[in-house]
Amino acid sequence: MHSLLASIRIAAATLLICVAGYTTAVWAVARAFAPDAAKGSLITAGDGTIIGSRQVAQAFTRPGYVWPRPSAVDYNAAGAGGSNTSPTSPDLAVRGREIADRYGATPQTPLPADLAAASGAGLDPHISEAGALYQAARVAAARGVEPARVEALIRSAAVAPGGLPTRERIVNVLELNLALDKL
Repeated sequence: MHSLLASIRIAAATLLICVAGYTTAVWAVARAFAPDAAKGSLITAGDGTIIGSRQVAQAFTRPGYVWPRPSAVDYNAAGAGGSNTSPTSPDLAVRGREIADRYGATPQTPLPADLAAASGAGLDPHISEAGALYQAARVAAARGVEPARVEALIRSAAVAPGGLPTRERIVNVLELNLALDKL
């Protein structure tokens, strides 16, 4: 009986330290050194209304907006996850063809891979600069602006996530679409 009580005390102490203590410590450090990220990196309108998060993709389907990567979880941030569909699955091939048709991809203008494939979590808020530029003509036509203006905005919004060693630049879709609304 003495061993059982000692085991229960050790389990309770371990839970208290590892679950409550560690979580609280990580949260406190995040709040101190990265308060915006600790609060979800939320983007708000001038009146304080939350528009979205820099860290979670949102669905955009209107022609005047840059579209994000496909999402296996239908952009539901409550449950991130992939589809677990095999690369050889016929369903995946059908989905790929549907996506390519939606973008108007042809053998002469192939679709960038990130626009055809969902990210691992299904909520990646970024696409490649090439993926955004691929959509520039459609966005410009729908908004009635010169494609060069949209392309310039995309290039100015693109960042290299790893700094100088990173060759491919990415664009946050929500931030880019908000900048497009200001054109």
